[in-house]
Amino acid sequence: MNMHARLSAFEAAQKFVEERFPDCGAALLAGSVTRGEATETSDLDIVIFDKDIPSAYRESVIAFGWPIEVFVHNLQSYQLFFESDVKRARPSLPRMVAEGTVIKKSDYLPKLINEAKRIIELGPEVWTKKEIELKRYFITATLDDFIGSNNDAEELFIAGTLAEQLQEFVLRTNKRWVGKSKWVVRELKHYDPVFSGKFVEAFSQYYRNGNKEIVVEMTERVLEPFGGRLFDGFTVK
Repeated sequence: MNMHARLSAFEAAQKFVEERFPDCGAALLAGSVTRGEATETSDLDIVIFDKDIPSAYRESVIAFGWPIEVFVHNLQSYQLFFESDVKRARPSLPRMVAEGTVIKKSDYLPKLINEAKRIIELGPEVWTKKEIELKRYFITATLDDFIGSNNDAEELFIAGTLAEQLQEFVLRTNKRWVGKSKWVVRELKHYDPVFSGKFVEAFSQYYRNGNKEIVVEMTERVLEPFGGRLFDGFTVK
């Protein structure tokens, strides 16, 4: 896609809202284009607020030379999504609203933006002791599979599972939001750039040359402050 032969992100977003949602109450442009992180394949994330729609919905379209993801909410549905995002510890909608660039203003939009910013700043709910023990148990089981495996094909996916479990454990035990896909590294960097670098390097070493030791050592260091590996005596009721 030729980024020089189409409208700018903001111009495209403005025209899209004017054409498709002329009567909406408010609109924001969010995502990578507003953070200066856009690539050749980036899309436009547009959040629409319209008090008259019966329920929230999401739609994907191509318009004005851009792939566009539009998230449409009324003044009740966005609150449900905010709550759901907090529970899963991935604040997708709050982040879009908090970081978005205003396309169309309204009297209530500043309140929504401030609400989203407060959510981002507060972070997710603190894990209970029982939740931490459960996660330790599953990380221990995956780590044992990783150490004991002699099947290269299986190890690739065990390592992926371990990385996913480990980033969640590190972030949640430090009351940080978790990520998915590219947001794993982004959230780790937000938490601790030094640890993020070590995390990436450990798994990169494994995928490049099969070195398990650095991954095992890092996993054990992460678990150590919480009691280390957990198997003997673990129960689920």
